[in-house]
Amino acid sequence: MSQTTEPSWDLYGAFLAVMQTGSLSGASRMLRVAQPTVRRQIEALEDALGVALFTRAPNGLTPTDVARTTLPHAEAIAASARALVRSVSAPIDADRGTVRITCSEIVGAEVLPEMLASLVRAHPGLAIELVLNNRNEDLLRREADVAVRMIAPTQAGLVRKRAGVIELGLYATAGYLAAHPAPRTLAQLATSHALIGPDRNRGAFDALAAAGMPISHRDLTLATDNDLAQLASVRAGLGIGICQRPIAGSLVRVLPAHRFTLEAWVVTHEDLKDVRRVRLVMDHLTTELARYASARAQPEIGRKSRRSRPKGA
Repeated sequence: MSQTTEPSWDLYGAFLAVMQTGSLSGASRMLRVAQPTVRRQIEALEDALGVALFTRAPNGLTPTDVARTTLPHAEAIAASARALVRSVSAPIDADRGTVRITCSEIVGAEVLPEMLASLVRAHPGLAIELVLNNRNEDLLRREADVAVRMIAPTQAGLVRKRAGVIELGLYATAGYLAAHPAPRTLAQLATSHALIGPDRNRGAFDALAAAGMPISHRDLTLATDNDLAQLASVRAGLGIGICQRPIAGSLVRVLPAHRFTLEAWVVTHEDLKDVRRVRLVMDHLTTELARYASARAQPEIGRKSRRSRPKGA
């Protein structure tokens, strides 16, 4: 039996780049090295491990089963290497250094930038890495230092702060509603209006159904799993869609009785709770997200007016 040697980290980096891009040429562009260098690194990794990671074909490389099972370990190595760089970016008690934040697309593009601007103004030595991804980055593997999540984290080893409850509802532009009278019932919504919603995200449809809005794919005029594209389509006047209340702006809310909420949590690994730059980010985002969640409601259509009480009642 051949004995494997411990490969260097750069070999795993080449392997990860090929897996992410699907080719040697793509990996060479990602790593900014020559394509033959990537090829030699892949061959060196295969020799060191004593396995074939790819099958060669005229149209490129095809990952083997071993490569697919190796991928999570290579991703963990890369995450650990990046976490190491962040951990030495400043002393533990300094208000400077790098903090990597992960959050959803909407939160990262629409909500956090203004909050981070005020944070960096107060602590100009901070450097922020912002990852927009609806997939929950793994804090236990140190893929990020701080996460803003819309569901209560349950993993052990995490420190979490509940920032507030964000309300979502159905919105459209005033121009759209001028051309299409606002729906008064869910039945009118599904039969008489252009709807914007998810494409293949089954979880999103289930969440809508749980909120009393059993919308199906066939009801949609525009379907996309990109939340930013959904919001942009609503703002463009294409139809009615879901929006977080605090960022609705000039959009008009319809069927306000039909709503659902998301809990906002700010989370970090317990090993980072005493790192000052991480604590500064957590405290700041918790405070600002609580303020964001309590923002006042936008104009609404479809709410039943309250009857005035008789005098003396």
